[in-house]
Amino acid sequence: MEALIKFVQDEFVTKKEFAEFSAGDTITVFYEIKEGEKVRTQFFRGVVIQRKGTGLSETFTIRKMSGTVGVERIFPVNLPSIQKIEVNKRGKVRRARIFYFRGLTGKKARITEKRR
Repeated sequence: MEALIKFVQDEFVTKKEFAEFSAGDTITVFYEIKEGEKVRTQFFRGVVIQRKGTGLSETFTIRKMSGTVGVERIFPVNLPSIQKIEVNKRGKVRRARIFYFRGLTGKKARITEKRR
């Protein structure tokens, strides 16, 4: 059964190619929003908290600060309305899921940039 699901995913589902990113990276996701008849592009810029799942069910969580309130959004990787993903900064973190980032404020909430 598992092999059949993997076969269907590989053959029939179109995958978009985006830039590689991981937890700690600051990215911008451009996605389409339908408002009645109009379609417009909106972006969401923040730090990647985690990547979860594999294949079709893979998702990633982004956290940004909107004023003093933290806002998190979960995006499926294969969401058809995602136009592009830009990597703004590569962050240096030691974990794949940085949930401790939620409790940090001020200068403690900074993530050091990876050296190239």
